[in-house]
Amino acid sequence: MSELIVLGFDEPDEADTILNRLVALEKEYLIDLEDAVVAVRDNAGKVRLKQSVNLATTAATRGGLSGALWGSLVGLLFMNPLAGMIVGGAFGAGSGALAGSVVDYGIDDNLIKHLAETIPVNSSALFLLVRKAQPEKVLAEFKDMRARIVRTSLSPEQEAKLQTALSRGGTSETAAPAGS
Repeated sequence: MSELIVLGFDEPDEADTILNRLVALEKEYLIDLEDAVVAVRDNAGKVRLKQSVNLATTAATRGGLSGALWGSLVGLLFMNPLAGMIVGGAFGAGSGALAGSVVDYGIDDNLIKHLAETIPVNSSALFLLVRKAQPEKVLAEFKDMRARIVRTSLSPEQEAKLQTALSRGGTSETAAPAGS
């Protein structure tokens, strides 16, 4: 089961920096992220969301490749595999992009929007959906990180350990208890 962790940062670019470090740790198999979203609130109070996975692009690519393959096979029946590949690829990419834009995967968009509206002006938040991790090794990489827990789905013991680790790096406050 995946765990939701939402961290708040005082600087607008800090969440992006931490996400980049987590992606590097993911390549070392220390953490497995199912989804990640960065929310940045600018000086005007406007919230911008940056999804780590663009589902429309991913689905369009997969659909295009699948459509090209099936189009080529159907085209072979009609002695024109090139035309079948082109038509099948275009149809597959279009239907894949449409399906990817409709599907909601990972962290609930309404939760992201609701919590992003609560972060202070000129700050950021990082929404993480973690499949699995090696907490000791991951937290050791972020001992200099200054963040506050906004919300988690962790057990109270796990949340307390995370809070303690984040407190060592700087100031930390719990804005909302887990599950509220």
